[in-house]
Amino acid sequence: MVKPSIIAIDGPSASGKSTLAEQIAQHLGYLYFDTGVMYRAATLAAMQNGIDVHDEEHVSEIAERIVIDVHAPSINDKRKNDVLLDGQDVTWQIIKPEVEANVSYVSKYKRVRDAMTEQQRRIGGRGNVVMVGRDIGTVVFPNADLKIYLDASTEERARRRYEERILRGEKISYQDVLDGMQQRDLVDTSRSIAPLRVAEDARQIKSDGLSIEEVLKQVIDWVEAAG
Repeated sequence: MVKPSIIAIDGPSASGKSTLAEQIAQHLGYLYFDTGVMYRAATLAAMQNGIDVHDEEHVSEIAERIVIDVHAPSINDKRKNDVLLDGQDVTWQIIKPEVEANVSYVSKYKRVRDAMTEQQRRIGGRGNVVMVGRDIGTVVFPNADLKIYLDASTEERARRRYEERILRGEKISYQDVLDGMQQRDLVDTSRSIAPLRVAEDARQIKSDGLSIEEVLKQVIDWVEAAG
């Protein structure tokens, strides 16, 4: 069987796309590639160079100059993959709170997104990759072999995120999480650059009431059918 070389998974926040992509990659022996790490690495690079993340011009210059790479994990420390910034391992640095607090500013800049898209294409072009994001099937790889759009109701996604944050010991209300998710959805779907939308040829899954095993089985069936 000839398996799809590039599998693109898009969807809104907390739809479960990262978990699904990771399990598909493990099942097929593919690289799991959450493209969000690219924007985190670009944010880290700007901060390391003392650049204000609100300075679009200089942040964009940094993004266009750096080289980011993603590989299968080389260290057994629970990482999903290796993230390299100009050859340096920054896998754990890019998830620090200071990066988390600033990545949303960096990721909205057009030149940054253009630069990251080119690097994503370089990595995905190696093949045997499951790429997850918000614009993979529409912008990064519109010709991906298999496109999946994973969704769930706003209420269901907010419940999942709320439970995650409570388990981490955070004190937050479900309503606050729901309000934040609705605002994030609005930003993602209405932005002028690469808005979140369903690719015309994407296979859609609504995951309300479905287990991850049921969703995975559906996708593997599509993979086999595509082969």
